[in-house]
Amino acid sequence: MSKKKKAKKYLKKLSKVEKIKSSSKKKTKRGISKRRIFAIALIVIALTGFFVWLFWGVPLPTKLMQSKVPVSSKLYDRNGKLIYEIYGDKRSTPIEIDELPKYVIDATISIEDKDFYKHHGFSIAGITRAAFNTIFKRKLQGGSTLTQQLVKNELLSPERTVKRKIREFALTFFVEIIYSKKQILSLYLNQIPYGSTAYGVGAASELYFGKNAKDLSLAEAALLSGLPAAPTKYSPFGAHPELAKGRQETVLKRMVEDKYITQEEADNAKASSLKYAEPESLRAPHFALWVKELLAEKYGDSVTEQGGLRVKTTLDLDLQELAEAEVASEVAKLKKLHVGNGAAIVTRPNSGEILAMVGSKDYFAQDEDGKVNIIFANRQPGSSIKPLNYALALKNRKITPATPLADVPTCFSVYGQRAYCPVNYDRGFHGAVQVRYALANSYNIPAVRVLALNGIENFINFATKMGITTFTDPKNYGLSLTLGGGEVKPYDMAEAFGVFANQGIKIPLISILKVEDYKGKVYEDVNPDDIEGERVLDADTSFLISHILQDNGARSAAFGSSSYLVVKDHPQVSVKTGTTNDRRDNWTIGYNGHVLALAWVGNNDNSEMSGAVSGVSGASPIWNIIIKAALDKSEEGYFNLKDKNDAWPKQPEGVIGANVCTPSGNLPNDPNNPGCATRYEYFLKDRVGAGIESGNKDVLIDKTNQALAYPELPPELTETQNRAFLLDPLGTLVCLDCPIASASAKISYPIQAKIGQ
Repeated sequence: MSKKKKAKKYLKKLSKVEKIKSSSKKKTKRGISKRRIFAIALIVIALTGFFVWLFWGVPLPTKLMQSKVPVSSKLYDRNGKLIYEIYGDKRSTPIEIDELPKYVIDATISIEDKDFYKHHGFSIAGITRAAFNTIFKRKLQGGSTLTQQLVKNELLSPERTVKRKIREFALTFFVEIIYSKKQILSLYLNQIPYGSTAYGVGAASELYFGKNAKDLSLAEAALLSGLPAAPTKYSPFGAHPELAKGRQETVLKRMVEDKYITQEEADNAKASSLKYAEPESLRAPHFALWVKELLAEKYGDSVTEQGGLRVKTTLDLDLQELAEAEVASEVAKLKKLHVGNGAAIVTRPNSGEILAMVGSKDYFAQDEDGKVNIIFANRQPGSSIKPLNYALALKNRKITPATPLADVPTCFSVYGQRAYCPVNYDRGFHGAVQVRYALANSYNIPAVRVLALNGIENFINFATKMGITTFTDPKNYGLSLTLGGGEVKPYDMAEAFGVFANQGIKIPLISILKVEDYKGKVYEDVNPDDIEGERVLDADTSFLISHILQDNGARSAAFGSSSYLVVKDHPQVSVKTGTTNDRRDNWTIGYNGHVLALAWVGNNDNSEMSGAVSGVSGASPIWNIIIKAALDKSEEGYFNLKDKNDAWPKQPEGVIGANVCTPSGNLPNDPNNPGCATRYEYFLKDRVGAGIESGNKDVLIDKTNQALAYPELPPELTETQNRAFLLDPLGTLVCLDCPIASASAKISYPIQAKIGQ
């Protein structure tokens, strides 16, 4: 074959190969194009599905002009009696924004959205803060502007989810396009909830101040503007009316910072008196408003006020109204003794159910004393805190009920502090006093000695476990803590004393038994008999404390044999009083295994009561009548109580009885106390008898009064005599057959080594 033919053949083959390659490339390109189209289609479908899922059912922004139809929520007592109806229909009084005083608008913008006129629905600072909290603190939070708040309240649910937040952002964007700033502000001021039944500033002005919104003062406008952030919490008609005033001051401060008003105008508004309208009628007001606050915290304000909840509470309305009447009546009797207020709480200790709660003498009174709920206020407990102190020492085997404590003139010194020289309520001294009588008669000096044995830090830790939530750093307290030197809440004291009533089991107090909506959907359902508490104290120690506090004979030296601490027809009740040294607080707390009652009298402003108010007056008459009524009801079969005829307190296996010597508390077989007089006492099985040093020894006597001589006396005034003595647990010597020295001659006893041990 010639070269020419070979070349043609080669070119022909080459041409075929190129055609095949070209065809292959075209097929490949066509194949790639098809896959791309398919992928794009999938993406479009997925995105469409996502946006349908995300925005399906979301109302149009134009729905802002339409109102919702709420359903009222109702609170009932344990027997089905209506306590309070959280009114369901919106109270709305439309207002023209141009008719409002400028400071109404300024106050709202200043506290809620200071950049309202600058942004387009979103605050960069707010979004940044919300993103930070969401990412780093794992707490979903909105950086809400006024527009976002309006969208959230009127177009969306209050749930805190990413999906809802995305919807909120999208709707906010369109609302800002559709409506002008003035329209958005008008919608906000007319539709946002201000608490209770009030929607919009017009209705809020009528509800809280009984006036048209155009007539609001700066002080009133500032208070109302602070409500939407948390209407239930900040409501002046709520459980904590003092928070409304604090919120008002915050609004005024912001207005000064944003240059809407001057500092002088803010100060004048802050100082001006606020005259509230008469609140809507309700029963058990302090309890009902507190329960409403609990519901709002759990389910939100909107559900609580418009969701048609049906709430069965633990309250016994009959007992509640009796307690209210008794508190009001007794406080009125004590007016001449400068007693301005009173409070009470009744619980069922073995379930924590609150049967009655009286926060003040009269919620509907015009003065501030009525609105404040003392049950949650910080007050000094006086001697009512002592049982916790003694319980810790008994538990740790530092003392027994028969241990003698030196009730003699004493100064306690702690390094770096002034000497502390406590005195008894009766201004007297009682020598060697066994624990049973020291606690029952509420002597102060022995109680301080017990706290020195326990150590302040140990006592604070123990009290906290028992239910006291207000004790903080031990460095903030001294030995006066056992005499009421630290503030507590009556609510916490009821829980702590419930531990004694429950043989050492702490059960949190509860107020709600069942929550359902008007359609029957159950949100929560509590069976009180299924509630399990936490053991924080052994049953043996609980018995010893309860038995001492029940012993009317043991306390008769201070209270007499027939006082208000004795409950007619119910002798088996343990009770403790408490009065602060300056008579600013007066308490009585008593209980058995079925019912606990606490009563308090004093003044909201912490001013002193008359010296005639004591442990056997003031709170104790209130307590006596209330607990008797509760115990009578328990015996009639109320509260589903079991074993109501059992002796109180019930002796556990770990407690035994034995005869001991008086006054040493040692067992009669003690060779140092042959033939001693004895009495019967209860002990922990492994700690029977006082076990202290006693007998006769040579001691230094003051010639002038035959009392024990103290180191500061000159030698010529002293002499040595052989006398009966004992040493209490702190090592203080007590002469048993000597007169007690006067208060001017005090024993100096350093205790710094004991604190914290």
